[in-house]
Amino acid sequence: MRILLVDDEELSRNSIYDFLRGQLALDVHEFDNVASALTAYSEKSFDIIISDLKMPGIDGLEFLDKIKQMDGGEMTDFILITGYGNMDSAIKALRSGAFDYLQKPLNIDELSEVIKRSMDHLSLLRENKEFRTNLNRIVRTEKIKYKEKCQEIHNTYVELAGYGEIGIFSAHMNKIREQCEILYKNRDIPVLIDGETGSGKEIVARMIHTGNVENRTPFIPLNCSAIPHSLFESELFGYEAGAFTDSKKTGNIGKFELANEGTLFLDEIGDLPETLQAKLLRVIEEKEFFKLGGIKKVRVDIRVICATNKDLKKMVKEGKFRNDLYFRLNTANISLLPLIKRKDEILPLAEMFMKKFSRTKNKNFNSFTSGAEKILEEYPWPGNIRELNNVVERIVLLNDEEKISEEHLGFLDDIISPSDCYKLLDLENMKLPEDKLDIKKLEKEIVMKAMEKFDGNKSKVAEYLGLTRSALRSKL
Repeated sequence: MRILLVDDEELSRNSIYDFLRGQLALDVHEFDNVASALTAYSEKSFDIIISDLKMPGIDGLEFLDKIKQMDGGEMTDFILITGYGNMDSAIKALRSGAFDYLQKPLNIDELSEVIKRSMDHLSLLRENKEFRTNLNRIVRTEKIKYKEKCQEIHNTYVELAGYGEIGIFSAHMNKIREQCEILYKNRDIPVLIDGETGSGKEIVARMIHTGNVENRTPFIPLNCSAIPHSLFESELFGYEAGAFTDSKKTGNIGKFELANEGTLFLDEIGDLPETLQAKLLRVIEEKEFFKLGGIKKVRVDIRVICATNKDLKKMVKEGKFRNDLYFRLNTANISLLPLIKRKDEILPLAEMFMKKFSRTKNKNFNSFTSGAEKILEEYPWPGNIRELNNVVERIVLLNDEEKISEEHLGFLDDIISPSDCYKLLDLENMKLPEDKLDIKKLEKEIVMKAMEKFDGNKSKVAEYLGLTRSALRSKL
């Protein structure tokens, strides 16, 4: 324990020096002026400083102030002594950061007790500093590991789900790709992607995140419909240790912090609890937030991309979604058409998936028969691109031939619903004639199309149209 003793009164200084050195066996360095003491402190720090209050030139309070501003000053206890003590000077000394205040002539027992308390205090300070240093190091290490693990899991998911390859096979997707490249360069603008489930919203989000270069910053997805409302805030913002019952002792990092310098993708944003919508808006605007149970703001530099299969404009009118959040998210909007309205993409996408799964599963598939292509083009794909991906994967997994045929796609008849059949007719966009509609002529066209579809097989046509064979014969 190194002690720096400063007192311009030689007799007083010698008495204190002899006691500390002789009775307490401490390493004491004495000076009669502050300037010399400051030089000594700057060369090698001391644990405790005992200084007179009233001295010529620099007094004890000014000396205390200078020490507190020097490196290591926060880890040094400062004890002031004076022969002119009063309550005001004592209060001023303690408020300035002094550890204690003693009056001359010093009481040996009192000085000894103050030194002992200072040693205990410094020991606690060092333990706390070491603990904070180690804790910060551990948190940084775990944070890096967590980010790397999340990125590894996400990369694996991307590869397995087929998102590693992005096919641009239509004017619609070409236009979206151009929008993505523009948005990639404008990270401060939030993006709202709307479209049916499975239509490729996450793929588009990744296109915005990646741009046309290799982007190694994190892409953190969160499905808002898959998180219980009670856990939403901790998932987004993280929490400090002890923030709530059963919380981790080390706290937890939220998705916003994990996505720092990268992209946070909030899928199904329409399911975000109303209580969190205002907080999300504030984070988007201010780029900072508090963890649950935290008192320190966390600043982040992130891009926010949201996706939905719901009509948010309608939800705003119904009071189920904040209008200010909707307008902020809708600064940049991308609308994805369902796959049934992007028919020119169906076969190229199916071929891309087939080649990928044939390669990864070591199979021989390399093309489709004309019958299989016809089925793929006519099927309504209610699950959109995701369903097409899964159908091709299933066929490649369970079979090993050179061509995917109509027999391989037979199971689609088992999962198509009556409502899906009407999607093929695109009834929503069908325009009726102004004058009159010849329903018999329309019925005839439908029957003849069905006959063509099943190569004149009346039994299959009757079953397809929901007619008896005699009713079909009558119509024919």
